[in-house]
Amino acid sequence: MVRVVVVAVPGAGKSTILKKLVEKIPGLRIANFGDYMFEEARKILGITDRDEMRRRIKPTDYKELQERAAEEISKLSGDLIIDTHAAIKTPYGYYPGMPSKVVETLKPDAIVVLEFRPEDILQRRMKDLQAAEGQRRIREVEAAEEVEEHQMIARELAAAAANHVCCYFLRLKFMHPQKYPYQHADEAAEALADLIKKLKGE
Repeated sequence: MVRVVVVAVPGAGKSTILKKLVEKIPGLRIANFGDYMFEEARKILGITDRDEMRRRIKPTDYKELQERAAEEISKLSGDLIIDTHAAIKTPYGYYPGMPSKVVETLKPDAIVVLEFRPEDILQRRMKDLQAAEGQRRIREVEAAEEVEEHQMIARELAAAAANHVCCYFLRLKFMHPQKYPYQHADEAAEALADLIKKLKGE
């Protein structure tokens, strides 16, 4: 059983990458950490919207929700990708997506950080904001420098989490312009598939 945590900043295209990864490795499970947290927040705090979580939940409650979500994910069997964020941007500053107790509970074999050109991330965010009503995903539209900082903080917090539990840390960078649509997604899925096969000894 292999467990890999995959992190990237919002708008990086992680969902598309993981969809392509599952096509390469049938049977691979994807656990979206935010979905598990939202379910816990809904049950315990009556939260009805995911964007509401960052605005309304106190740090102490947020930490408890993270730990509850990690406990539920730890019960899953089979080869698993845990889709989450290493650094969560809040009105008060960055908050760790993988605090010590959370990463201890998840017991990953590796933590992978996906990084992209800030302009590509901003372009994806704008597409989200322009999407049809009801399918729109609200994200902050930041400057390229802010996206770059967010990626740097995420990288540092992910490395700290990997160090804490003594697992592998892999940084995948996609800073070259795409020659065709979804090139970065294809390359990232291929790199993740290769890592999983190596961890399984294949």
